Amino acid sequence: MESTGFSPWLVMLVQTFAVLFLLLVAVVVVVIAAVWVLDRNQTGNAVLRNFPVIGHFRYGFLRLGEFFRQYLFSSDREEMPFNRAQRVWVYRAAKNADNTNAFGSTRDLRGEGVPFFVNAAFPALGDHHVEPQPVRIGPYAREPYDHAAFFNISAMSFGALGAPAVRALSRGAAKAGIWMDTGEGGLAPYHLEGGCDIVFEIGTAKYGVRTPDGKLDDTKLTAICAHKQVKMVSIKLGQGAKPGMGGLLPAAKVTPEIAEIRGIPVGEDSQSPNRHLDIGNVAELLAAIHHIRELTGKPTGFKAVFGDMAMIEELCDEVRRRGIESAPDFIIVDGSEGGTGAAPQTLMEGVGLPLHEALPALVDTLVVKGLRERVKVICSGKRITAYDVAWALSMGADFVNSARGFMLALGCIQSLQCNRNTCPTGITTQNPKLQRGLVVTDKSEKVANYAKNVMYEVGIIAHSCGVDDPRQLDRTHCRVVGDDGISVPLVELFPYPVAPGAAERLSS
Repeated sequence: MESTGFSPWLVMLVQTFAVLFLLLVAVVVVVIAAVWVLDRNQTGNAVLRNFPVIGHFRYGFLRLGEFFRQYLFSSDREEMPFNRAQRVWVYRAAKNADNTNAFGSTRDLRGEGVPFFVNAAFPALGDHHVEPQPVRIGPYAREPYDHAAFFNISAMSFGALGAPAVRALSRGAAKAGIWMDTGEGGLAPYHLEGGCDIVFEIGTAKYGVRTPDGKLDDTKLTAICAHKQVKMVSIKLGQGAKPGMGGLLPAAKVTPEIAEIRGIPVGEDSQSPNRHLDIGNVAELLAAIHHIRELTGKPTGFKAVFGDMAMIEELCDEVRRRGIESAPDFIIVDGSEGGTGAAPQTLMEGVGLPLHEALPALVDTLVVKGLRERVKVICSGKRITAYDVAWALSMGADFVNSARGFMLALGCIQSLQCNRNTCPTGITTQNPKLQRGLVVTDKSEKVANYAKNVMYEVGIIAHSCGVDDPRQLDRTHCRVVGDDGISVPLVELFPYPVAPGAAERLSS
C-alpha cells in the first residue's frame, strides 16, 4: 500500500477541523434560518419584516456611524456638538502645542452668526496679550472671594465623572489658578486632592448636604465649607441641557463610595427632583441664599437656565426692598446648548434660551435694575475656544465656565457614551478597566495647559482690540455676521440699556 506521506494524527486533526467547521456552518445556517423566520413573522418592524436578517445590519451601521463619522466622512466644520476644528484646537492647546496655521482658516467668515473682533488701529507696544485683574465676588460675605482667572471649570459631578478624571481636573485647576465646580454630586476627596479653589454646588437633591428626607443639613454644609479650598456656594436651580428636570445618575454608576458621598442607596438610579423642595419662588430663593451665606461665610449665588427675564426682574425688585446686601453674589447663566451626561433629547434641543440671548438679557436686566456691579455674572454653554470666551466677555460676563472643553482636554473623543458607563477614554465611567486609560499626572498637565492657553489667547484678542484687560472687551469690539453676509457690531444687536439715574446725570 502506497504511503500518503502524512502521519495518522495529522489526518485525524484535519478531519476533526473539517467536522467542526461543518458543524459551525450548520449552526450558523440554523441561526440565520431562525432569525429569518422570526423577522418575517414579527409585526413591530417593517424593515425586518420585508428584509429579514439583512435588516439587522442597518442598526449596526447606525451604531458604528457615531464613531466613524468624525474620522472618515465629516469635514472639519460639520459636526455637532463640536466639530473637528474645535476639538483639534482644544487638543493642541491641552498639549501646549503650536496652534498656528498656514494658508488661511477653514472657518467660513460669511456664515450667519459668526462673531469676530475689531482690532484697534494702534494697539499698545510690547506683549501680544494682556492679563486679567482680580474681581471680588461677595463683598457682603464674611469671606469674599477675589479671583482673576476668567475661564474656569464648570459643574461636573463625581459620579458623572470617574475619580481619575476628577483628580486630574483638581490638580490641573490648581496649576492654572482656576476654580473647579463640584457639580451636584457632593464634595469628594478627589476634588480637594489637587489643592485648587472649589465652588460647591447644591443641587435639587442636596447630595452631600442632605437629611434623610432630602432637606438641607446645616451641619454637613458647615463641615464642607470649613475647607479653605471651598470659596463659594452655588445653588443649582437648573441646567441648560435639561431645564425643569433634575439630574439622573444611572444605577451602574452608583458605587458604594459615590452613594456614601451623596447620601443615597447603592446600585439604584438616583433621580434628583426637578426643583428644590424649599425654593418655590424668588423670596424663598433669596432666603436660601441669605441662610447659606450667613451659615458658611462664603459668597453664595445660583445657577439657572432662563426662558425669559421675568424672574430676574422680580428678584431685583425684591432685593431693592430687602437691601442690596441680600442680592445673590453671582448668577451662573447656562445656555440651552449646555451639555450633560444624560437628558431627554426634547429638553436638550427644544427648551430654554441659548446663551447668545440669555447672557445679554441677564446683564442688561441687572444694569437696568442697578445691580450689575453687585451681582457678578458667570456664563456657561459651549464656550471652549478663545474667541468663544472673548465673545462672552464682550457680552458682559465676568467669568466663563466650561465643562466639555475640559473633558476634551482630558482626552474625550466625543464618542457620545457619557450616559452608558462605557466611556472609552475613562472620563465618564465608573469601570476601573476603562478608568485605567486616564493617567492623572499626564491629564492634569493637559487641563492646566488648556486653561492657560485659552486665557492667553483671549489676552491676545484683547490686546489686538486695544484694551488693557480681557474684561474690558465690550459689545463695540465684536461684530456678528447677519443673514445677508454683512457683519454688524454686537452693540447694534444688543444696545446697552440706560442704567438708573444715567439720564439725570447726563442732563446735569
